[in-house]
Amino acid sequence: MRSYVPGGALVSNVEVTATTVQRGDIIQLGGHAFRVTDLLQLPQGAKQLVFDSGELLTIHTRTRLAAVRVLRRR
Repeated sequence: MRSYVPGGALVSNVEVTATTVQRGDIIQLGGHAFRVTDLLQLPQGAKQLVFDSGELLTIHTRTRLAAVRVLRRR
């Protein structure tokens, strides 16, 4: 599903994995939204996500999370 937000940006709900997660993705965890600011590659395909709040989350290759992605205009 894609929709417009008031600022005119196009957003999309996506399912992210360790392979597809990107900087800027907004992930909902425990009722709170966290924006991914950095990604660190770990052994065996895992990634450590760094959120703008400073918190860390490690996801493995089979982890699937719902996220909102702001699509950039071209």
